[in-house]
Amino acid sequence: MNAKKALILSADNFEDSELLYPLYRLREAGFQVDVAAPAAGTITGKHGYAVEANLGLEAVESAGSCGYSLLVLPGGKAPAALRTLPKAIDIVEDFASSGIPMAAICHGPQLLVTARLLRGRRATCYTTVADELREAGALYEDAAVVVDGNLVTSRMPGDLPDFMREVMKKVG
Repeated sequence: MNAKKALILSADNFEDSELLYPLYRLREAGFQVDVAAPAAGTITGKHGYAVEANLGLEAVESAGSCGYSLLVLPGGKAPAALRTLPKAIDIVEDFASSGIPMAAICHGPQLLVTARLLRGRRATCYTTVADELREAGALYEDAAVVVDGNLVTSRMPGDLPDFMREVMKKVG
């Protein structure tokens, strides 16, 4: 049987723990985890951790055809950079239209805002992004983790245990 697959979408200046914790937790659960960035190669977190992005954004095929069962959007400054790239938004929209679970933490929901996916949806994020979520029509909640259908959101690194518990429920 093929391993389950997850995609983490990120870029330089990601919040280190918000990428590394899901990466290793998913690998521990037997997932093949692809990391996609603007270009394949090393990306570096805000605190200096280097992660190998095995895919450039342009190499990411449709969610369904690749067999992905999860999209993870870590925070930090990476989402602000990614949201300016049409291919990154196309990937997020593709996952949303496929009904595949999406998990976004901290500033990660900024990509969901740009993709216009939060109107009427319950979500949370880092406190400085809350107004942006509200303006996009999200039903903002200040909670460690918020689950709305196939969407799991959290606020900050301290929420990672709650975040990943709910993510793992979504992907079995």
